[in-house]
Amino acid sequence: MSAPYRISRRIEIDAGHRIMTHGSKCRHLHGHRYAVEAVCEAADLHHGGEQTDMVLDFGFLKDEMLKAIDAPCDHGFIAALADRELLTMFAPAGRPVGDWLADLESGVRAGGEATTTDTRLGTKLTVVPFQPTAECLARHWYARLAQPVRVRSDGMARLVSVKVWETPNCTAEFGE
Repeated sequence: MSAPYRISRRIEIDAGHRIMTHGSKCRHLHGHRYAVEAVCEAADLHHGGEQTDMVLDFGFLKDEMLKAIDAPCDHGFIAALADRELLTMFAPAGRPVGDWLADLESGVRAGGEATTTDTRLGTKLTVVPFQPTAECLARHWYARLAQPVRVRSDGMARLVSVKVWETPNCTAEFGE
């Protein structure tokens, strides 16, 4: 049963990706204007402090979304760790590709993703341990936001879902 209070916050980012195993055009490099919505709920509102009569301050939720989603991904490229051919295109000149890939893999294992600008053109690259489909991104960003929502709401709110618009007509959602 859902709690009686529910809020949502939406941000938008621009990012490129490709789905390496796709049988059609999504296997090609392309980009999207992603919209990402986080929905939080609480059984009660805060009774004191700066969040009085709120589930969670919208500004707090925005801050966490910017840290978890915008900072690593906006105006960058999101790539699967398994997409070695694509990653090789990003590898910086003058550094052994194998060492660079090993560093990315280590970062993904340690943090669930690795973001770098140590790329051939100095562009932002975020490497994830899954294909960067809207479904997987929704699950990934949900996992990144759930704990900060609890902390920023002093344990009163929980993240219900993260919805990702890959296009104005196509969405994927992950949540409890």
